[in-house]
Amino acid sequence: MTTVIRSRAMLTLAEVCEELAVSRSTFYDWRAKRRAPRCIKLPNGDLRIRRTDLDHWLDDREDAA
Repeated sequence: MTTVIRSRAMLTLAEVCEELAVSRSTFYDWRAKRRAPRCIKLPNGDLRIRRTDLDHWLDDREDAA
């Protein structure tokens, strides 16, 4: 059960790009410029983004208007 909960808390790069409506290359560009949400690099090279990290990253970019 812990594995199921943990997998929902981790997003793939494709899921994040789809949610943000950006291309994979744009995300990698943001990451190179240290403007992307925190990522976890798995031993196989794949990236995962915690749901909480993505939510915090989006909150930090929210316009105060």
